[in-house]
Parts: sequence; structure tokens; C-alpha cells
Amino acid sequence: MDQMMGDGGRFPLETWFWEMPICTRWWTTATVLTSGLVQCQLVTPFQLFYSYRAVFQKSQYWRLLTTFLYFGPFSLDLLFHVYFLQRYSRLLEESSGRSPAHFSWLLVYAMTFLIALSPLVSMPFLGHPLSSTLVYIWSRRNPDARLSFLGLLVFTAPYLPWVLMAFSLTLHGTIPKDEIMGVIVGHIWYFFTDVYPPLHGGSRPLDPPMWWRRLFEGRPREETANAINNEIAVAGADIAPEVR
Repeated sequence: MDQMMGDGGRFPLETWFWEMPICTRWWTTATVLTSGLVQCQLVTPFQLFYSYRAVFQKSQYWRLLTTFLYFGPFSLDLLFHVYFLQRYSRLLEESSGRSPAHFSWLLVYAMTFLIALSPLVSMPFLGHPLSSTLVYIWSRRNPDARLSFLGLLVFTAPYLPWVLMAFSLTLHGTIPKDEIMGVIVGHIWYFFTDVYPPLHGGSRPLDPPMWWRRLFEGRPREETANAINNEIAVAGADIAPEVR
């Protein structure tokens, strides 16, 4: 029994779960739970997909979230998607710093963009395009990483989205619209956060706004220090006339 327990008396699966960054952890958990609810017939996929009419005319706002959580019933395909989701989501979140503000803002941007594109391509479930977005961004930021696909093909990271696209086309025989959407949304983010700033004086138009960062980080130290100094100055100005 002791051999099954990891460091700190935890099982390896438990350790793996708690080592994931917070956004990746709960996205992965919600994905598995959603498939579990469908498997137990507590909800149906028809209650989860995104539809403009259902959301904005029938006020079924939960669909704005559940469309990104359902990848299908329990199967090898679901395990494949969960693996890619948690792996590349985790790598991106860990590289974005200790605060979840930047990575969560990336998720909000990608989800909003994909929902806007959804009616154009008739795609009701958007979890796979969101996962593909993260895969594309990671692949562009790690151009020297070498990957192996199915143990047969070795290539560098920037080719990963195109390898997955070719595999999906071969497997399903249809144009992988979800992969293409992920590449489009991911490339816009990558361009404005990695390519655009050095060419325009460090301007980063897709960085999270300050109000969003405050939700996760609180008030910045400099801002807090300035506020304290201002309060001290005001108090000193009020006391000065009394001293005189």
C-alpha cells in the first residue's frame, strides 16, 4: 500500500491533479464531470451545445460555458482530448507566471472569439477548437521542441497543429474545421502578444486589463504605496494648520 502512495501520502493520480495550475485543473475536472453527467443520463448533449437562439432568446446562458466542456461520452477519444487539453493548457499556464490572470484572460479571449465564429461554421461544441488554440500558441512559442507522433513521425513543435489536422482529415475524411478555427484564433493571440510588441514599442493590446488583474492579484504594490503616500500627505496637510 505504501508503494502506491506518492510524496506526502498521496496517490500518484491525486498528486498529478493537485500539481496542475488552477485554471487547467478545474477545466479538466469540469470536462470529465460533464461527460460523466451525460454518461449517467443526468443531462443530455442537447442541453450543453451553444446556440445563439437558445442563449440570447431563451436565456440559457450556461451554454456559453458548457459548449467548451463536452468532448463526448467516455471513450478513448475523450481520453485523447483530455490528454491534449491538460498537457498544453498546463504548459501554457505554467509559462504565464504564478498569477492565473494572464492565462484566464487568454481563455476568455479564445472562448469569446470561438463563440463569435461558431455560427459561421455550424459548430455547436467548441471544446476541441479551444484546445487546438492552446496547442497552436504553445507550438509557436516552443519552435525548438521536438515531438513524436504515434512513435512514427518526429518533427518540431510548430508543425504539431498541421500534423493533427492531417491526422484528423485522414481519420474522419472531412475538413477539420475545429482545428482550423483553433489555428486562426491562436495565431491572432500569438501575433499580438509575441510578434507585435517588439515592433511597436512594447505595446501589448491583448494583455489583460488592470481591472481583470486585480481580480486575481489584488492591487499592485506600487499603486498601494502611492495611495498610502497620498493619504499621509493629505493627513499632513490637515494637521499643519492646527499646529500653526
